Amino acid sequence: MKIFAISGLGADERVFEYLTLRYELISVKWIKPNNNETIEEYSKRLVQKYEIGSHSDFGLLGVSFGGLVATEIAKITQPKFTILISSIETRNELNGFLRLVGKTKLLKIIPKQWLNPPKAFAHFMFGAKNKSLLNEILDDTDLEFAKWAVNELVNWKNECSIKNIIKIGGSNDKLLSPKGRNTIIIDKGEHFMIVDKAQEISNIINENLRKYIQPN
Repeated sequence: MKIFAISGLGADERVFEYLTLRYELISVKWIKPNNNETIEEYSKRLVQKYEIGSHSDFGLLGVSFGGLVATEIAKITQPKFTILISSIETRNELNGFLRLVGKTKLLKIIPKQWLNPPKAFAHFMFGAKNKSLLNEILDDTDLEFAKWAVNELVNWKNECSIKNIIKIGGSNDKLLSPKGRNTIIIDKGEHFMIVDKAQEISNIINENLRKYIQPN
């Protein structure tokens, strides 16, 4: 069983190194968005590039913005399960402020440099204990991609729930607060809990995967 893992905004496979799952993780690296490309179109290109769905036994894992992409991929493939961490399943789970930002079209005109916040502010918003790793990720973030991704986040249209979902949210997440009765809540978990609470998250995933994976 292979799990295609899609990281958060600007992040990469480094955030998955702290997980201890029983199955192989394949990190899906971000590709450059085309001009005016939607998240749906972008997700289809990732499916083609990584041949997601070419085998019957596979799963998806998405963190933060990567959860939106994992959801879009799940809608056009047939994963055994989809894991969302610090993310949302539908547009209705996006908080009101972010939806309002989407309606204003403000992100179309602001400079991309505004998406590179001061480190102290980022540490607070992400609730990161592993500040050095978050700093590395922020320093490596492609701001053009970040601007596209945030715009797609606040304007996401999906209203469809997906099958066989394992959704994990942090009780203290300031960016994408957990919504929905099907969310497993991590006490005092923040947006960077994929790293800071990796063992607890790994245990939850490994336990819940028993529902969807038949033992050999």
